[in-house]
Amino acid sequence: MARRGGPPHTMTNEPAIRLASRDAGSASDAAQAAAKSKGKSAVEDMSDELALTDEAAFLESSTREFPVPPALTQHGPARVIAMCNQKGGVGKTTSTINLGAAMAGYGRRVLLVDLDPQGALSVGLGVPVYTIERTIYDVLMGDVTAAEVVMHTSVPGLDLIPSNIGLSAAELALVTEVGREYVLQGALRDLAQVYDVILIDCQPSLGLLTVNALAAADSVIIPLECEYFALRGVALLQQTIEKVKSRINPRLEIEGLLPTKYDARTVHTREVLGRVREAFGDQVFDTTISRTIKFPETSSAGLPITAYAPTSTAAQQYMRLAREVLDR
Repeated sequence: MARRGGPPHTMTNEPAIRLASRDAGSASDAAQAAAKSKGKSAVEDMSDELALTDEAAFLESSTREFPVPPALTQHGPARVIAMCNQKGGVGKTTSTINLGAAMAGYGRRVLLVDLDPQGALSVGLGVPVYTIERTIYDVLMGDVTAAEVVMHTSVPGLDLIPSNIGLSAAELALVTEVGREYVLQGALRDLAQVYDVILIDCQPSLGLLTVNALAAADSVIIPLECEYFALRGVALLQQTIEKVKSRINPRLEIEGLLPTKYDARTVHTREVLGRVREAFGDQVFDTTISRTIKFPETSSAGLPITAYAPTSTAAQQYMRLAREVLDR
């Protein structure tokens, strides 16, 4: 999944800075310079100037196709990917479920790890979270092994380590532990040998649980809603990832930014997508995920959209995303 032909990409503010500084002397540049003098980041400046662009032709997702991944003759070791964004409601859980199901549809053995006390990932796969006896919390506390908590889902090849509200006590319990950032990494070590992909659904915060996910991961996918305020947290998340990379997990990479809740009918979402692509280049996935009413329906049904509505546009987008991620 790492990009071929060069070193792994890491996200920097350079594209945004170049974008913000072009056409010197314009009113837009004057506003950006004033904002920077007050300590704003380039990404924040970019979001502040969203209304100034209208490049509709550039904004549409590419029609480039990605090859169907070849069948595997053996499984493991797993690529561990954290789905991370400290802003809520950007599609982390939906993308974790549906990307995992799409990868399983291509013959990969996939493990989903619910690392959010809300347990939305588990609920979205039909798990009665308030009645299950063992969750990821018990794994982190060392009471059971991760293998003992794994549940099979209705999707062949797709397994789950569930969560519920009990996980909310984990950060307080772990804070005094030696090597507290590496607890999840150690818990997943044996399972990584029998799966091809492990996707970790992080809570919408940058606390100790999220740091555990980043310490255990090989890469990060950042779901990013095509909406004005969604841009503002990217710089903070970038800084956190860079700190984890430099201090805890040197192999950590940015897998890519995933545009979600895209609606081509609105100028605003097209503008946001255009600015993201212009600023971050090929770090943005070619695939975009459209806004659709079917996602709430799939949550109620406890199924991924690839099973609930396999011919829908959203299902095809997640199958395309799976091909793109595996092609990287």
